[in-house]
Amino acid sequence: MGPWRCLLLLPLLAVPLRAQQQQFMEYVERRLTLLEERISQWHDQSSRYSTELRDFKNQVLGMLEAAEKEREAMRAEAESAAVRVDRLEREVDYLETQNPAPPCVEVDETLMEKQVATAKQRKNEKYTKLTDCSDTIASVRAMKILKRFGSTSGLWTKDAAGNSEKIYVFDGTANDTVYVFPRMREFTLFSATRKAARIKLPYPWVGTGHLVYDGHLYYIRQQGLSFQVIKFNLANKTVVDSSVFPAEEQIPVFGLSPFTYIEVAADEEGLWAIYATKEDEKNICLAKLDPGSLDIEQMWDTPCPRENAEGAFVVCGALHVVYNTRLPSRSRVQCVFDVSGTLAPEDASLVYFPKRYGSHSSMKYSPRERQVYAWDDGYQIIYRMEMKKKMEV
Repeated sequence: MGPWRCLLLLPLLAVPLRAQQQQFMEYVERRLTLLEERISQWHDQSSRYSTELRDFKNQVLGMLEAAEKEREAMRAEAESAAVRVDRLEREVDYLETQNPAPPCVEVDETLMEKQVATAKQRKNEKYTKLTDCSDTIASVRAMKILKRFGSTSGLWTKDAAGNSEKIYVFDGTANDTVYVFPRMREFTLFSATRKAARIKLPYPWVGTGHLVYDGHLYYIRQQGLSFQVIKFNLANKTVVDSSVFPAEEQIPVFGLSPFTYIEVAADEEGLWAIYATKEDEKNICLAKLDPGSLDIEQMWDTPCPRENAEGAFVVCGALHVVYNTRLPSRSRVQCVFDVSGTLAPEDASLVYFPKRYGSHSSMKYSPRERQVYAWDDGYQIIYRMEMKKKMEV
């Protein structure tokens, strides 16, 4: 085809190209218009959502401010209620202390000398057992840590003879107020002392060697250089009897517990007193107590040393002394003295207690439950004991 024919076709082809360009531009304009509408719609929705969010935020802030005011009001009411409860508890404590005057605790020198002479006369005699109990500790079967309550040193226990489930807590080594929880559950769950009843004693106690036995509290009072065993009725909150302990120049009974001079213990045979004197300052002494009159029925010098001793308890007439080290480690029963002579010290089981936190400040054996209530660096622990017959050891 010649050149002149191509020139004739160019105007014919230009017409369709212009039509296509026009259609394309119209298409682009429609798409841009649609996009602008969508952007405008999104902008309107975003603005509306921002407004709603701002309104919601303001509403929430108002509710938080109202809640904070209500919380402050409730806290003020709770503090006011706590003050009223504390005032009421003090008034109740005051009323509980308004009891008949306790019996005179002046020392009868003649009676004292007679009691000491009688006790020394029977000193180290063979003990005639009152029961057929022939068990001894084989091992610690289980340990349960209840909680942490109060000071690093103290005492907690149940009634060693009765069926009461009450928990008695002596916080510290010198005080005059005993906390009483109705059951183990309340003592475990509640940390505040407001949940406990209070018994204010007529005389302050010293040490951690006290005992609850058959509805009575037997606790130690220091008066000058002498020590008294006070028998306190828990039902009517009165002192039933008191007795100066017939031992001269007493010293702390346990080397690692210098605050305890007399440890009152209970077992299947009754009441015992664990103590030490300068006369035999290296070893621990043991005495049988009459729970009714507080008289000393019999006394023994034991081969158990005071050094590194942290506590002791009696099981079936056998004294078990628990030892530790100056830097607290694992406690162990390392010395056993059987007053009836049926268990030789070398035949007794060497009982280890699981390693815990520090050193025991008290260990109270419950003959009814066959377990030990211990106070270890502020933690209250129960040790369940595995028993066996003495002839099996």
